[in-house]
Amino acid sequence: MPTGAADGPPALALRSVSKSFGHPGGRQLVLDDISLDVAPGEFVCLLGASGCGKSTLLGLAAGIDEPSAGTISAVGPRPALMFQEHALFPWLTAGKNIELALRLRGVPRRERGPEAERLLELVRLGGAYRKRVHELSGGMRQRVALARALAQASEVLLMDEPFAALDAITRDLLHEELIRVWHEWNQPAASEARRLSVLFVTHNVREAVRLGGRVVLLTSRPGRVARQWRIGLPYPRRLEDEAVAEKSKEITEELRTEISRHGTH
Repeated sequence: MPTGAADGPPALALRSVSKSFGHPGGRQLVLDDISLDVAPGEFVCLLGASGCGKSTLLGLAAGIDEPSAGTISAVGPRPALMFQEHALFPWLTAGKNIELALRLRGVPRRERGPEAERLLELVRLGGAYRKRVHELSGGMRQRVALARALAQASEVLLMDEPFAALDAITRDLLHEELIRVWHEWNQPAASEARRLSVLFVTHNVREAVRLGGRVVLLTSRPGRVARQWRIGLPYPRRLEDEAVAEKSKEITEELRTEISRHGTH
């Protein structure tokens, strides 16, 4: 499995990033002076209490909005963003949803179908090309959304609590699938420039420890980097593993301290 460690320039670099929004009482600072690197092939989980600016940071990294201060840079094409809701077009089949991303990327028409099929196979949905969105379960829809994100051929995948709305069993299975896909994408044969880096937003500590090679904790609003942990546990991991539970306990205590310090919940 990939370790998440890499030399050379980062796949995603945030330098002194701040973001504020205007409101009737003035401007509200949401993110304050955040500097963060994600290395090529690294899986980083961004953790924090609700409202700390995690999703705002992902939006900035995706280029949906501009920071009020600081700079953000990423290697290759614009980072791909996967939301909590699948955001699939219901009038298109699973395959055509993926083909749309391929068309926007400039992939020739004759290559789109086979590539969509390949990506569906990668997320273990072979044979689902012609299925409509309403024919898919919640977990299957998120797999299609993952395949569509991968179709953008970005070196950086941004994931905004993509499994939060799913039941516990489906979420557990998709944790396994995500790590498998990440691992397969980052096989040793892949060049450093084509490795897949993931920045995964969650408020679930165990999810962060299960998935991440590194966990970054943000303070409550305004969001600042409070602390980081190198997880250092071998993959695959299970939510019920003793080592996962111990590391989760340590991070949870720090999260509770941050929430108490800022008086938020």
